[in-house]
Amino acid sequence: MNNSAAPRIAVLTGAGISAESGIRTFRDSNGLWEEYAIEDVATPEAWQRNPELVTRFYNMRRMHLAEVMPNAAHYALAKLEQHFPTVVITQNVDDLHERAGSKNLIHLHGELVKLRSVKGLGTSVHVGYEAVEYGKRNESGDLLRPDIVWFGEAVPLIEPAAAYFAQAEIVLVIGTSLQVYPAAGLLHTAPHGSKKYYVDPSDYSGQPIENLKHLKEPASKALPKLVDELIALLV
Repeated sequence: MNNSAAPRIAVLTGAGISAESGIRTFRDSNGLWEEYAIEDVATPEAWQRNPELVTRFYNMRRMHLAEVMPNAAHYALAKLEQHFPTVVITQNVDDLHERAGSKNLIHLHGELVKLRSVKGLGTSVHVGYEAVEYGKRNESGDLLRPDIVWFGEAVPLIEPAAAYFAQAEIVLVIGTSLQVYPAAGLLHTAPHGSKKYYVDPSDYSGQPIENLKHLKEPASKALPKLVDELIALLV
């Protein structure tokens, strides 16, 4: 159980944390975009043009998700939440954070295991890891589409995510190049004087950030150590 008097922590995770579990990213040399063009599977226009192709693409991703497991970094963040008021804001559409035990989550770009109405109204429908044929409808009769924020669409949860960052006393940014906006701008909304950690084996190429400590290691290696260090400060 977390300590309400402990520092508030906001976490932003990106593709790198899930890549360690075997989920292919879009920007790596063997990434998904080598097989599928963005404009063919990840835009509203693609859905209008060829919804069957888009459906097959997300079916493949959903079924692959059933074959991978959370890694040490996911479990470390779930452990962090047991000791600190923590929210994990993820750019990833997988459910590895949930499966590791994290409860306070914001999925900026949607969730792979869910479908939603093409009207954008109502609640999402959980479909798990199975393939879903195009044409599935909800109880209201609305056609369902992947519950994914596609390129060119607004990110509806960015404002509550920014509000969490603006209140955080400790910020962790994990496994993201900080090249995809608006999520990349969250780090700049953290309060003056807050502690900031960037966890990624690549060089930090973003704008200069005060109090930013770069842990240049894979998340599965760096995060368990960092989480234990933060918990030790509470003693």
